[in-house]
Parts: sequence; structure tokens; C-alpha cells
Amino acid sequence: MLNHILIENVAPSVDCGQYPVKRIVGEPVVVEADVFRDGHYKLRAVVKWRRKEAQAFRETAMEELPNDRFRAVLVPAESGRYLFTVEAWTDRFASWLGDFRRRVAAGRPAHFDLEEGIALLEEIVRNARGSERSLLAGRLDEMRRSGDPAAVVALLDNPVVGEAAARAAGRPDACAAPLLELVADRPRARFGAWYELFVRSQGTEPGRPASFREAERRLGQIRDMGFDVLYLAPIHPIGVTSRKGPNNVPAGGTESPGSPWAIGNASGGHTAVDPALGTLDDFDHFVAAAANLGLEVALDFAVQCSPDHPWVSEHPEWFARRLDGSVKYAENPPKEYQDVYPIDFNTADQAGLMEELLRVVLFWVGHGVRLFRVDNPHTKPVPFWRWLIDRVQEQYPDVLFLAEAFTRPKMMKALAKAGFSQSYTYFTWRNTKAELIEYLSELTASPLCDYFRPNFFTNTPDILSEVLQTGGRPAFKMRLVLAATLSPSYGIYSGYELCENAAVPGTEEYADSEKYQVKVRDWNRPGNINEFIARVNAVRRDNPALHELTNLRFLATDSDRIICYCKATADLSNVLLVAVNLDPHNPRECSVVVPSEAVGVAPGQSYRVTDLLTGMTYTWAERNYLRLDPQIEPAHILKVRR
Repeated sequence: MLNHILIENVAPSVDCGQYPVKRIVGEPVVVEADVFRDGHYKLRAVVKWRRKEAQAFRETAMEELPNDRFRAVLVPAESGRYLFTVEAWTDRFASWLGDFRRRVAAGRPAHFDLEEGIALLEEIVRNARGSERSLLAGRLDEMRRSGDPAAVVALLDNPVVGEAAARAAGRPDACAAPLLELVADRPRARFGAWYELFVRSQGTEPGRPASFREAERRLGQIRDMGFDVLYLAPIHPIGVTSRKGPNNVPAGGTESPGSPWAIGNASGGHTAVDPALGTLDDFDHFVAAAANLGLEVALDFAVQCSPDHPWVSEHPEWFARRLDGSVKYAENPPKEYQDVYPIDFNTADQAGLMEELLRVVLFWVGHGVRLFRVDNPHTKPVPFWRWLIDRVQEQYPDVLFLAEAFTRPKMMKALAKAGFSQSYTYFTWRNTKAELIEYLSELTASPLCDYFRPNFFTNTPDILSEVLQTGGRPAFKMRLVLAATLSPSYGIYSGYELCENAAVPGTEEYADSEKYQVKVRDWNRPGNINEFIARVNAVRRDNPALHELTNLRFLATDSDRIICYCKATADLSNVLLVAVNLDPHNPRECSVVVPSEAVGVAPGQSYRVTDLLTGMTYTWAERNYLRLDPQIEPAHILKVRR
């Protein structure tokens, strides 16, 4: 038979259902679709949804909107993967009653239409059950006795009757859209403050790597700065062959600690702990100690090896070779990584390689790790990541993956579609007002927000941006406020709180980079911004408007050096106005326009705002003057008081 019903433009959907939609567990998911058919029939629609591994669907009735659009809201109660679809069918009783009502209202003969209605209701009554059968049978008897079409309309024009008839009539012409997938992640997938460190640099003795037990002494300070996630640079044994020395010299020798990303030596590979840091039991103790302080540990997952990794001898087929038979080391001209062998995913043993990498991830999951920062995922096949993440999350739906993908936009988006929970971004290189507005407008616009979640790292061991090199302490505070208030997830690499800004001239590389040597720091030395970071992170925790991404609204100013924006919850119970001086060297001033509806006040009404960074209170209205001196504070985070 021909299908009369059409279901189109189902939302949310990523690339017409090729990839899952991402949402947060416990939060409403709005599902919409265009549902229509030929003629003037009344349609009903539901969202059918279930956990991916379940068999039975749950249903949520859809509300009819103007222009054949239907909407429903579902709420995934647990993290995991779900399937959903829209199913629609003709409501035969409501369709007949609508036509009958119009005919009677127009004064047209309705005898035969009444007979059709009686026949339809007889069929419906046979399928009805319980009290609804009694209700409908009673209406049917009255229809038979009545000869007045207008009285029949009044008899049947009742929502209770209509719902009972719709349920009993069934769905003989029901059709459904193709199944779509939804990933409901735990809240950490969207909101969190990350702190990156090298375990070996948490000690007090120059040149000697600190152990996990020694690094535990810093956990309280990191907690006090308000961080949620502690991301560790690789903790595995470090290769000896071509080991890098201080400042990336190519032959550091055994006296150099080497780069943690040159993974593997005689002590083991990706499932081993560098003996200089301690044992696997010490790692477990570190993870537990962090958890007791409210810190979640994230591990680095780098799919690469040192020349001394056990895989090199056990699985030589996993590595690409030159014509002379030697293994190719990693290069990114002009950079060379003689101490790193990349993995060749074109190996004839691709299945064995993939299973081993899955085993590595699950090994660390077994040791309490639920967050992985993945190194350079854009240099590996995207289908591999989709396979790996799917396999891991089938067993452990709370495991999250952060993509360290400073690469082309389309590749960053493809990795997000493949399953990465978050991604690094171009924030590090977006400094002007125009650049920030353009980039954030892209990140917060649909359809990107259905699958791509940003993590605004201010710096990394590889990236010390020019503004941080030249802007001094105000630049570090300014960039921190931007990262922490524009994106629900952001991070800093250790040393940021000390405003470390010495670079290799003409580059974004840190001078005396921690990647190649043990660093000892005085974490409370003069000039630090520890307390400022703690204040900003406390503001983030206490204000749910900063837990979301798409609620960002930029505000008009008459200065290109001051950026202003509003973030508010949907009910306007929590409204923040943020202003940042993008010039770390000079005071700047401007007027800023705040539309009344953005803050939930009547047009022309003034209101009080409190600066959550300084405690100062001001009276604001639609047009306001502000001045920001970076030597005092480069930003306002104003909370609207009503």
C-alpha cells in the first residue's frame, strides 16, 4: 500500500543521522519533526526511545505546533547511548469528527457522515478496554438514539472521549522515521576546569623526578584553586634511544629524563608506570587521594612509541619503514621527533593493533580512570576512533575522551562526530574582539552545538601564545577570565598560575620546556595569580549560567578593545554580565548596551550588579559606562541582582 504520512526534518540530528547527537544526562532533549500527509486528516505523533542495548521502546507524545511541526521532550535518566525515532499515524476518530463538525456548522446534510461515524466507533469500541470501553460504548448508544447532528457533535467533542478513541483505534497506518542515536554523557563532558601537570615536576629537588606519593602533596593546592580535573602528562616508562635533552637537544643521553611522549622501554609500555614515578599501586593511591579531594584524574593517551617500546620488537609490522628497512620516526617539519615512532594503521595486522589499543584504554579504566586526553587524534584514522570510543562506552558509558586536535576545522568536527566528548579549539589564537565574536558565534550555533563541545585551554606545554609572552600578569588574568566564562570547559597548563612567559625567540615554544627536563617551582612565589584563579573557578561553580555554552549573547560596545557578553539561565534566575579589557597594557573605557530582556527587567528599569571578582556593587541600566585598568583588574564578572 502507498504510505500517506511523511516525516521530515527530525531534530536533533547530525548529518542526517550518520552520527550520534550529544546531550547531558538528566537534561531535557527537545525532539521535533515535520509530520504531514495528503488531505485534511488529523495526525498524532510520538517520540519512541530506548537505551541502545534495550529491546522495548518508551513513548512520549508529541505536541502539534504550527506549520505541521511536532515537538516532544525526553529526559535520559542515565548516561549511555540511546536510540530514538518519530512515529506518526492518522487519528481516524478525530479526523472524522473534524469533518463532521465542519459539515454540521455549515448546515450541510450530515446523515451519511453520522452513519460513517457510528460504524467507526463500533470498530473502536470492539478494541477498547476497561473503563474506556464503557465510556465509548455509552457515547455510541447515544449516537444511535440521537437524530440531531449538532447534539452528536456536543456529545463527542470532549478531550477524554477523543483520547480514549485514539488509544483504542490503534495505528494501522503508522510509519516511523529512521532510528537516530543519542549519547547522554555525564555532566563532566560539558563542564569542568582542567589543570595539566607533569608528575615528575611536583617535587622540590632540582633535577630529581618527583614520585606519585610526592606529587600528592600538591593536590590540596590544586583543589583550593578550584579545579575539577587533574590531567597528567604521560606517566609511562620513557625510551632511551634518541632521548631528548633540555631544550629539545636531539641527544640528551641517559642523564636526561626525556620526553614523556616517547613512550616505552625495558620497563614496559602503555600499561606500565615509569619506575621513577613509582608503581602501579602508587598510581592507584594517587587517583584515590585526588578523588578524596574532589579531583578527577585524566590520563594522556598517545598512540605512539619510543624505539625501545616492547611493541617495536613484538609487533614490528605495526610500524612504517623506509626503503632501507629502518623505522620512520615522527616528523612535523621543521620539528623532528627522533625519539618517537608513529604507529602505522595500514598494517596487515590492523585488527590486532586496534584490539591492543582498546586493551590499553580498558586497562586504565580498570584502574579508575574515566577521562582520557588523546594526543594528536587527527593523525590517526577517524573510523578507528569511532570504533574505539563505541567499544569503550558500550561497557563504561561514563568514560569521556578529550581530543587534542589543533588541526583543520573539518577534521576537528569529524573527530567530534566520531565520538570525542570534547575538543581543544582555536581559542589560544583568537585574541581580538572580532576574532572572539566570530569564533564563539560559530561554536554556539547549531548544528555544531549538537555534537562539538569545546575545551578552552589557555596554554599547553607546546603553546605559549604571543599575548602571554608580551602581556605580563594582566594578560594571564585576562585570558583566564575569557576561557573560564566563554566555555563551560577550560584548562590551564601548570606554570600558568605563576605567569611563566619565557619563550624560545620567534616561536610559541616555552624556553627550558618542561617536556624535556624536570622543573622545580615555588608555587607561591610573588606575582602568582593563585587566588585570582580560585575566585574565577568559584564563580564558575556557583553560577549555573556558566555551565552552558549556547546561552552566550554578545553585547554592543563602542570600543574594539573591550568585549562584553551576557550568560543567563533560561529562566533568567542567574544572569552574568562579563566585560574584559583585551589590551593587557593600557586602561580602556567604553559604553555598553544591555537590552532589558537580556537581564529580565522592564524597559528603562535600572538594577544592581555585583562584581564577583572585587565585591563592588553598581547600578546598571540599558546603557552603561565602564573602565577597566589591567593593572588593577582586567575584567568584570557582574551578577545581576533583582
